[in-house]
Parts: sequence; C-alpha cells; structure tokens
Amino acid sequence: MNRKDLNAIAQRYLDELILVSEPLRPLWNRENFIFKKPARWNYIDSCMIMAVLMLWEISGDERLFDFAKRFIDAYVMPDGSIPTMNSGDFNLDNINGGKILLYLWKATGEDRYRSGAEKLWSGQLVRQPRLECGSFWHKAIYPRQLWLDGAYMALPFMAEYSILTGDDDIKRDVLMQLDNIRNIMQNRDTGLYYHGYDETRTMNWADPVTGLSQEYWLRSVGWLCAGLADICGYLPSEALCCDMLRELLCSLRGYVTDGMLYQLPAYSHGELSGNYPETSGTLLIAYAAMKAERLGICGGDISETGRLLLDTTAERYISTDGDVPVLRNICLMGGLGGEQKRDGSVQYYLSERRVENDAKGIAPLLMAYSELLRHDSSQ
Repeated sequence: MNRKDLNAIAQRYLDELILVSEPLRPLWNRENFIFKKPARWNYIDSCMIMAVLMLWEISGDERLFDFAKRFIDAYVMPDGSIPTMNSGDFNLDNINGGKILLYLWKATGEDRYRSGAEKLWSGQLVRQPRLECGSFWHKAIYPRQLWLDGAYMALPFMAEYSILTGDDDIKRDVLMQLDNIRNIMQNRDTGLYYHGYDETRTMNWADPVTGLSQEYWLRSVGWLCAGLADICGYLPSEALCCDMLRELLCSLRGYVTDGMLYQLPAYSHGELSGNYPETSGTLLIAYAAMKAERLGICGGDISETGRLLLDTTAERYISTDGDVPVLRNICLMGGLGGEQKRDGSVQYYLSERRVENDAKGIAPLLMAYSELLRHDSSQ
C-alpha cells in the first residue's frame, strides 16, 4: 500500500472512530459492546490511548493529546485513584494503563498521574503474587500461572518506573522476569514462545511434565514482541531484552506467509484447515520490527519484514468503502482455563470469535504507522 493511502486510513480512524468516541463508551472496545460490559479501566482502551499519544508526539496535533488526557481523566481521579479498578484482582492487564500515567506525568507534571502510577506500583505490583521462579501470577483468578501477555502489560511500565524513580531493584526485577520467560516458555527449536505456563502442572491446558500450554498463539507472541521493543527503549544497554527481541523477530520471519502471520503461526504454511491471517498479532510484530531497527537492535531486513506485515494488512484486510475504515480478522479474545475451561488446543484458538475494528487491532495498526512516520522523519 502506498504511503498516501496509509496516511488516509490512519487519519480516518482518528477522525471517524477515535476522536468522536466518548471516554465511557469508546467505539473501539468491541468486548464492551458485545458482552454489555460497563465502562471500567482496562488494557484495551489503554492500548488505544497509547497509540494516540504516539501519533501526537510525531504529528503535534493537539487534538490527540487533549483527547488522550480527557479520556484518562474520566477514569483517574485527582488523587490518582481509579474507582473502576480493583487492585485485589492482581490483574496484570490493568497495569498497561500505567504507561499512559507516566507519559502524562512527564508531559504535564500533574500529581494526578504521578499518584496514579504510584498506586499501580505500591497498591498492586508490590503485592502481586509470584511463582516460585519469581515471576508474577497473571491474575488472581489464574494462580501460579505465567502468561506471555504480562510482558507487554506490566514489564514496560516497571522498566520506565524504575528509571523515573531511580530504583534499580525494579529494573533487576524486570530482567529477572524476562529471563524466566525465555528459560521457561521459549521453544529453542522454533524460536517461538508458548502462551502460558502452569507451575502446578495441573491445569487442563498444561503439559503434565513441562507445565506449558500446547500452542503458540500469535497475539501472545505479539504482546511479547511489542513489550520487548518498549523495554529496550527504556533499557537500551541491557543485552537480555535486546537479544530476546532480535532472536524472536528473526524466528518469526520464517513464519510469514504471503505477507501475514497466522492465528497459529507454526501452522501458517497451509497445513492446518481453518487457520487464518490474524491482524492484531501481525501488527504488533510489525510495530516491534520497525522499532527494533530504530533502536539499532536489528537491521533493515527485519524492519522490511515489519513494513511488509503493515502494508499487507492494510491492503488486504482494511476496507475503506464505508463511513469508517474496517479492519478485519481480529481475534476478539484468547486465554487459558477459566470458567470456559479453555484447553489451549488448536481447536480452541480457531474457535474464538473474529471481529472488526477492535482496539486490539487498530491500536497496533497506529503504533506501527507511528514507527513508519518516525522512520520518514529521520531520513
């Protein structure tokens, strides 16, 4: 897709879907609409607002900053409390918005955001239950389980928080948890990472010997990629996170099929009926690949793969004929265990609902686009 068309798609999303949304009923949160959920602090909206701030930083369009601030102020009180969040849930997903609080604190100096970030740290993460290896439980409802998703939801916030507070113990904690992810969850033969690990080895989805889930789920690998890219931005001298990102992106190149990555990437070459090109995970990896080149972690070949993933998604999976562009092939949700007894099988991942225009796809689209703009501005 040529740059003019991509520019037009991004601008239409901003004008026709994002900036017209009300903070307590954003048009991009498909889970809220489908399941009639009340508005509350959540990782989905935080992904979108972070993408908006990335574009503001490049474009200087003050509408974007003002919208992001107004959105966050609807959830975060002047004293930094977040009434719709329960820290006792120990849900790592809820930490994702902490990145925005740190961003707004640096941009405005307002105590609301500093206090909010401190509450996420001291009110939840300091007390977050941990596995025997030292990594966080993913949520209280998933005891003694490590999920890849947390590498994006919590660890980048901790990395930046460690810098802003000067607390090197937090940085060491981040690196320890990344090391656990690599040692426990990576398949050395494929270079890919399994979605989850159960240290009790008793969950219906866990291998009784390794404790690992059965499959590589694309978006969870995408969360890890994007999380590593962001952590590398905060801790550029730390070899562990840079090496992990480089290795993973190099491995993923071998799973690209016709410019896309698939819901179950290990089966992406046509050997699995029902497997499909999944856009949210593809775009998270596109973002990470382009950012990795900008940070000097990977060369132009990896960045070109990122551009290919972005361009192919835009050309084949975004329609522009209606009142709002439509991004297709977004897996709405994916998880392990829980009330639904999700078993992590091939059949499970391929049975999850596909939706259009959910933030889990649109936000990575705008994140990858922002990296493209950064590349252009540096030329």
